[in-house]
Formats: sequence, C-alpha cells, structure tokens
Amino acid sequence: MLDNLLGGLMTAIEPSHFIILLLAVVIGFLGGALPGLSGVMLVVVLLPVTYGMETTSAFMLLTAIYGATVFSGMITSILYRAPGTPESVTTVYDGYPMTQRGEAGKALGVGILSSTIGGIVGTIFLIALTPTLASIALQFAAPEYFALAVLGLTVVASLSSGKLIMGFIGVLFGLFLATIGTDTITGTQRFTFGSSEIAGGIEHVPVIIGLFAISEVLNRATETQNLKGNVEKFKIKIFDSTVFKKIRGTLARSSLIGVGIGSLPGVGPTTAAILSYSETVRWSKNPQKFGKGAPEGITAPESANNAGAMGALVPLFALGIPGSATTAVMLGAFVMHGLQPGPNLMTTDGDIVYAVFAGLLIVNLLVLIFSKPFIIMFSKLLNIPYSIIGPLIVIFCMIGTFALRNSMFDVFLMMGFGVLGFFLEKLRFPLITIVLGIVLGPLAESEFRRSLELSGGDLSIFVSRPISATLLTISVIMVTLAIIKPIIDKKRKTHTN
Repeated sequence: MLDNLLGGLMTAIEPSHFIILLLAVVIGFLGGALPGLSGVMLVVVLLPVTYGMETTSAFMLLTAIYGATVFSGMITSILYRAPGTPESVTTVYDGYPMTQRGEAGKALGVGILSSTIGGIVGTIFLIALTPTLASIALQFAAPEYFALAVLGLTVVASLSSGKLIMGFIGVLFGLFLATIGTDTITGTQRFTFGSSEIAGGIEHVPVIIGLFAISEVLNRATETQNLKGNVEKFKIKIFDSTVFKKIRGTLARSSLIGVGIGSLPGVGPTTAAILSYSETVRWSKNPQKFGKGAPEGITAPESANNAGAMGALVPLFALGIPGSATTAVMLGAFVMHGLQPGPNLMTTDGDIVYAVFAGLLIVNLLVLIFSKPFIIMFSKLLNIPYSIIGPLIVIFCMIGTFALRNSMFDVFLMMGFGVLGFFLEKLRFPLITIVLGIVLGPLAESEFRRSLELSGGDLSIFVSRPISATLLTISVIMVTLAIIKPIIDKKRKTHTN
C-alpha cells in the first residue's frame, strides 16, 4: 500500500497534475462559497470537460473539486448565514452568531483548522479502508454484482429525504432510461421508436447536467436572493492554542463520526455533519451554549463533513456504490471514461486510484494554505449578481454537452431534463434517485441476466451464495426500515401528545 501511495504521490506532483489540483481548489472554493453552486453542480458542469481529459487527470480534478467545495461551504455560513453547500447547513448555528458579535475571524479560523484535520483524517481512512474492502469483494461473480447493484439502488431510502414513494418512482424512471437503446446481449432495439439518435442509449451526462445544473439555474432565476451584507474587517487566526484546547476532543470525535457515517452508502457528509453536531451537544457539559456562538459548534460539523466527504468515496471506489449525491454523479463519470468502480478497480487501475488518493492529501494541504487569502478576496467579490453567473453556467453546459458527441440532440435532451428537473424540484422530488437508476440500471440488468444464464433460469442462485444473499438481505432490511420508521415515529409522536 505504501509503495502504491508513493507512486500515486509522484504522479500527483507532476507539473500538469499539480496545476490541475491547484485549479480544482480554486474552482471548489468559488463553487462551495457561492450558494447555489454546490459540489454536485460543479461536478456535473465539469463532467463533459473531463471527457476529453486523460483519465487520471479527470478524476483528480473531480475529486479535488469535491473536497474543496465541502470546505468552502462554511464561508458564507459563517459570514452571511447563507450555507454555500448543504454540508455546511449546521455550521450556521454557531458560526453566524460569532460573526454577529465581532468574532468572524475566530470562527473562520476554527472552521479552516477543523475542515483540514477532518479532511486529512478522512483521506487516511479512505486509503486504508478501500483496498481492504475491495479485496473482500474480489470474490464477487455475476450474482454478487447484481446484489451489489440492488444494494446501491436501495440507497434511495437514504437519498429520498423522507419521500420514499417519490424516491422509488425516480429510481424506476432512471431504470427505464437505462433500457433505452440497443440491447447489448441480443442487439434488439428498445424504446428507440426508429430514432438513430438514441439507438446507442441515453447518455448519462445530458441527463445529469439537465437535472442538476440547468434546473438550478431556472430555479435561481425565479428567486430574488440577495447575499449582500456588511461584514466588518476581520483577521483570521487558524491555530489558537486556547481555542484548540477547547475543541480538540470535539475535533477527534467528530472526524471519526464523519468517516463512519460518510462511508455508509447514500448517507453522505451532510448527515455526518448533523449527527456530529447533535452528538457534540449531547456530550457537552454546557449544552445551552450551542446556537449562541460556541467554537465547538463549528468544529463538529466542519470536521465531520470534510471527513465524511472522503469517507463517501470509500464505497464508490471499493464497491461501486455512491456514498453521497456528488459521488453518485462521479459514478456516471467512471462509466463515461470506460471504468467500472468496484473491487477490480484496485487491481486493474490501481495507479489511477492511488494518484487520486495522493491528490486528495495534497488538496487538504492546499486548502489550509490558500484558505485565508481566498476568504479575504471572496468577502469583497460576493456582490456579483447571479444574473451574470447563471447564463454563463448555461452556456458552459451547452458547449460541454455538445462537445461530448457533437450532437445537438444531447443539448436538447439536456435542456428538456433541465425543465423536468425544475418542476420536479418544486415538488421536492429527490432528483438524485433518477441518476441512481440510470447509472446502476445497466449493471443490474446485465448481471441479473448473466446469473440466470449460469443457473439455467434458477432464481435461487441469488440466495444460495453467501455474499449475494447477505447483500440482498441488507437491501431488504434497509428498505423495510425506511418504510416502518415513519410509522413508528408517527405512533411515538401521537403517544407523546
């Protein structure tokens, strides 16, 4: 592992790759700090750009942007009470009150230190856990891969935000989109209606860009959000020994919670931040101080969400299951580059994986180095209106989507899914579930059919093999819990009242 990591580090510090990491940090800083430009959107927008890039460079760019975005979401949370990313929602509770009482610099310093340490801890666990999990999964055959795809699809229970029925509808819609085109086994045309444009299937990129980037631009165009504010001049001190003594226990506990929660498929860094904050309040001797500007209230979510972001990459690399919404989009990027994340990735493309790991370690250090000057500049640039940013995003998306296959059909498809995503978001529909269906659908279908060919049509092959039976059992349990939990909570609430 150390030899592979050293080789990855040598790859990451090559001038071309190091420049990509620097660029990714800058893009991630801007995207995370500007509310509306989340990590998901940035990865989505840059997805077609990476199509023409060398594979290692492409994934170093996407993962580095992801890490930098999770960090920078705290900036507007603390300064303007406007979370730059969903992962930083909890940071508002204590970050903004500190700004109100003139301690913005102190709050930002705590956030930078906590984010950096959380990110490094998460990356170390990512490096250690991924090969172990992948080596276990090397025993997988077609039934296990099908069960793994089913387990990935049941992540919908976590990504549906309490709207399980909508989540299942989204997955089924994504699965339907995955069937469109030419059947890879029989060569039969499915749902093409004689159109040559979709004979090769529906591309992931136009769907993902439309659902997330274009729909968000349309959504922001209908809102009147003003983030302008008067923030007094502040001086950021990243390491303060007095403050560090107060937060070190929270820092250690929250980083571990972030890795653990983030590594669970479909849970992600946002949930890790929320749970870490609640546990910090629970463990505190003075819980009443939270929500009023407690440094621990910044440390808990920021260390957890950065560690959780790295943890979310563990199931993606080792099992091919997304650990968060952003990694679900990255799953589509792997497919686009002809790679299948999962157990074999560590053996067939280990050099790429370890280059990404090393790149993430470097990114966390770059975040620590460049965060102060960026925050100072950003506090002066936040007044750029979205009326300028929005159209630029649309133009960039159109160019990138067209360049993918030189197809205007893909551009129209992207715009169509953008409009669809806009209306679905008004219904609070979990859009990421559609992505799960369209990305994992081909794997589930092909491995299901191969399994039946191996068994001569006997469905018992899925439960007679220990690993596939275990994975399917976990899938059933996850869905069952998601169904009965609201019922139990409702009864408990009724009983309490």
